[in-house]
Amino acid sequence: MKLAALTAAIVMMTAAPALAQTSAAAAAPAADAATTARFTLDTPIEAIAADPAGKAVLNADFPEMLAHPAYEQFKGMSLAALQPMANGQITDEQLAKAKADLAAIK
Repeated sequence: MKLAALTAAIVMMTAAPALAQTSAAAAAPAADAATTARFTLDTPIEAIAADPAGKAVLNADFPEMLAHPAYEQFKGMSLAALQPMANGQITDEQLAKAKADLAAIK
């Protein structure tokens, strides 16, 4: 009897993660465009700058960024992470435009 209860408990413990994976996989197609975009506001700046289209967005939306004297210090950060440290030089409007421009890159 104890063996049957133990076996049932083990089966239940191993079935739950499998069911969770199935649920997560079913939710994947519902992902919005922001999660499937090539670049986002959370992508490191240096990764965006390494792509010609991404570099064009940075140059258009943040004209002095890639030539900034401190670029080497912040290039590993994302635009979203850099904004609070930029003393108002990166506005919410610039981020909104950059978000849209980056999402358009395929």
